[in-house]
Amino acid sequence: MKQLFARILIAVLLLTATEAYAQTSTFILMRHAEKDTTAQGSTMMQADPPLSAEGKARASRIPEVLKMYQPDAIYSTNFKRTKSTVEPLSVKTSKEIQIYDHRNLKGFADELLKMQGKTVVVAGHSNSTPMLVNFLLKENKYQNLDESVYDTYWVVTVTDGKAEAKMMKY
Repeated sequence: MKQLFARILIAVLLLTATEAYAQTSTFILMRHAEKDTTAQGSTMMQADPPLSAEGKARASRIPEVLKMYQPDAIYSTNFKRTKSTVEPLSVKTSKEIQIYDHRNLKGFADELLKMQGKTVVVAGHSNSTPMLVNFLLKENKYQNLDESVYDTYWVVTVTDGKAEAKMMKY
């Protein structure tokens, strides 16, 4: 009886240890939706434009596009267009949008990689989003998106320190 108990205990410990080390983190990184470029009045409006009607429609589809994921956290840069892009997902999941500094992508990537076993959605820009994917992958694989591209996102999975990325369209 003691041997049986010992074997069961060892099996449970091994299973638990394996699960602890085999956690997969999932990072969904997307560029903000279409911005409103018609308001050319003030410098402030040009620097931080809101989403266009088309962008708002795209943002409203994000909860459906990402329905297979249950985000533990949602991040955005501190711009109207990025926050507005993930706002419908934030409302649907009751997750507050957290702000990250797009000028410190390496530091942000390091923080993300510490979130083992989590699913995180990140809204960024045509240049910062591919760069953040590269930092998570630890290789220079993706180039900046063209200014006209709003339908691309990446799903980066990290298991046991090994990262893989899939580039997706929506």
